[in-house]
Amino acid sequence: MKAGFDLTTLDFLNTDSIGTLLGIEFVEAGDGYLIARMPVDKRTHQPFGILHGGASVVLAETLGSVASWMLLEDPAKQRAVGLEINANHIRSVREGWVYGRCTPIHTGRTTHVWDIRITDEQGKLVCVSRLTIAIIGS
Repeated sequence: MKAGFDLTTLDFLNTDSIGTLLGIEFVEAGDGYLIARMPVDKRTHQPFGILHGGASVVLAETLGSVASWMLLEDPAKQRAVGLEINANHIRSVREGWVYGRCTPIHTGRTTHVWDIRITDEQGKLVCVSRLTIAIIGS
């Protein structure tokens, strides 16, 4: 990710995908990071009225996959696909927005590893995730 990245170039992501269905929005890209937000509402709740851990994982994988895509040398010939993800859920959230900030741990030729920290609107840590992406030919 580069500072000043034009997030409107991500408009191709606004399809009938899980990220769109959950309301994920990319809000900022800078030198070495990408931020997106996701609403905490009926789309992302689990049965007890709090943010579903799986929704947090969707936000994390969406962020890391897009961050890897932004680093591909030739997106017409390469794909960034999830290889492994883990998540630790720290705090529950009932409403509002959560924000994911994705930063690189490793960006190699064939794999990328991302650290994704999800926080609530007060900046309190909600979830910590690590995602490994495989860079493959399309």
